[in-house]
Amino acid sequence: MHCLDKFKYCPACGSQKFAISSEKSRRCEDCGFEFFLNPSAAVAAFILNEQQELLVVRRAKEPGKGTLDLPGGFTDIGESAEEAVIREVMEETGLPVERTVFLFSLPNTYVYSQFPIPTMDLFFKCTVNGYTKAVPADDAAEAMWIPVSDLNPALFGLKSISQAVGSFKASFKP
Repeated sequence: MHCLDKFKYCPACGSQKFAISSEKSRRCEDCGFEFFLNPSAAVAAFILNEQQELLVVRRAKEPGKGTLDLPGGFTDIGESAEEAVIREVMEETGLPVERTVFLFSLPNTYVYSQFPIPTMDLFFKCTVNGYTKAVPADDAAEAMWIPVSDLNPALFGLKSISQAVGSFKASFKP
C-alpha cells in the first residue's frame, strides 16, 4: 500500500477526483489542488556516560512496543531538530541536554495507526547533566545504560534506529 492510498477526497474542495500525480503527491482534477506527502522530521539521541555506555529506552507503545530504542521522537511544528531532541530526551528520560551535535540522517517509514508515515530521522550525539538519573516516562517504559560493545542492533525495533545503532557501534572509538 502506498502512503497516499488513504487519501480519497480533495481536502480543498471535497472532490473524489483526487488522483495520484507523482510518487509523493495527489492532485485534484477539479480544483487543481496538489497535496505533497514529504517526510516528517524525527530525532534520536546517542547519549554516552563516562563508562562508555549508551542510554537506551524500551518502547512503551507501538510500533515496536517492548523493543529497544534511542530517546527521541517527532519534531513539533515550529521546532528545530535541536529543540526537538532536547525536548524528547527530557520527556522520555528526565535528563536535561546540555549540548547537541548532529551526526547523520536516515530515511525511514514509521507505521502509526496502520498508516505508513515517511520520516527523515536525524541523529544527534547529546551531552546531558546527571548521567545516572535517567527516569523513563512518556513513550519509554524503561531506561538503561548498555556498554557500547554489548549493543545488539537487532534488539532495536525500528529499522532506522537499528541501522543507526549498528553504524554507531561499528564506528565507536572509546
